[in-house]
Amino acid sequence: NQDLGMMSRRILVKAAIKKEWTTKKSSSTKEQQIVVLLGDPTRPDIIKPANVFDSDDIHTIDLLKQALSEHKDLKVKYLTNHDSLISDLKSLVGQDVLVFNLCDEGLYNDAFKELHVPALLESVGIPYTGSGPRCLAYCYDKSLVRGLATEMGIPVAQAFFAQPESTTIDVPFNFPAIVKPNFGDSSFGITEQSVVNTAGELLEAVTRIRADFGHDKPLLIEQFLPGADLSVGIIGTPPSSYQVLPITQEDYSALPGDLPQICGYEAKWNPESPYWNIKSVRAQLTPEQNNALIEWSVMLAERLECRDYTRFDWRLDAEGTPHLLEVNPNPGWCWDGHLAKMAALDNIEYSQLLKMILNASLDRLGRDSL
Repeated sequence: NQDLGMMSRRILVKAAIKKEWTTKKSSSTKEQQIVVLLGDPTRPDIIKPANVFDSDDIHTIDLLKQALSEHKDLKVKYLTNHDSLISDLKSLVGQDVLVFNLCDEGLYNDAFKELHVPALLESVGIPYTGSGPRCLAYCYDKSLVRGLATEMGIPVAQAFFAQPESTTIDVPFNFPAIVKPNFGDSSFGITEQSVVNTAGELLEAVTRIRADFGHDKPLLIEQFLPGADLSVGIIGTPPSSYQVLPITQEDYSALPGDLPQICGYEAKWNPESPYWNIKSVRAQLTPEQNNALIEWSVMLAERLECRDYTRFDWRLDAEGTPHLLEVNPNPGWCWDGHLAKMAALDNIEYSQLLKMILNASLDRLGRDSL
């Protein structure tokens, strides 16, 4: 009932298209074979505090098994022996199976070889959950991801890349700064001493990290931003099909005021540290901040070829603009990890979250959902 001016006659057309080449997906009643691939608990792991799988790690694996057992439509097998891993995988060739790749420790518990696990799976043609070797290689290199984000117009904190042989460091921004290994994940090498406020503290941090992790590895010296510490979790594979979990913010209110507000190694691995008391809460954001975080995370996921489940870490600057810190493909899957905390804010239980990841993989592979 609007006057459309010069248009004296209006023709309304409705149409429907049936795409014959698209197969409608439905929930499968057939039992799905799942092979869960984990780190090897019999081998050392330098990222863990005692360099071994301890009782907490075994408890985490037990809770994973319990959660997966709740899904009666799954037939689950576990692979943890990395000495026999190649032959075990070859025995699965030709079977209707999906590997739930939760081996974020890497092949033989070597984080540098995390990408080797999906590479092995691809070499024998077995479908698996999570990101592929190329994505894992990209995201293992923090400086590379920063450069790609900058090229895409996504803000990152100012930083200086220190080559292994660098003896002079000319930081192009004001303190405070944070010093971290350029390679790695699980906040390995990032402690309260990593945040520095003077040139002397910077030298001490660089010396300590090189002593602990080797003089042959590069460092990233990044401007330390004062704003909220945020994480964005995505289940699915952008741009085709994905769900963004509630964005979380680290609550540092229980942390003594003289300690830098970071969620580093102590927060994840040391129950005796005051950092153990950090909590993840629902982020308090403006609509503009929320939209930017989601848009940029989705852009990065697509560009870096992140699949099925990914976490993006951000920090606000003094003006409230988000800056990318890291991209974490195949992030921590444990019951008390960041992804599980995000899901809990939407009343998604741990077992449901695991099923969502599996369904994201099945959807990407064109298979029926569970």
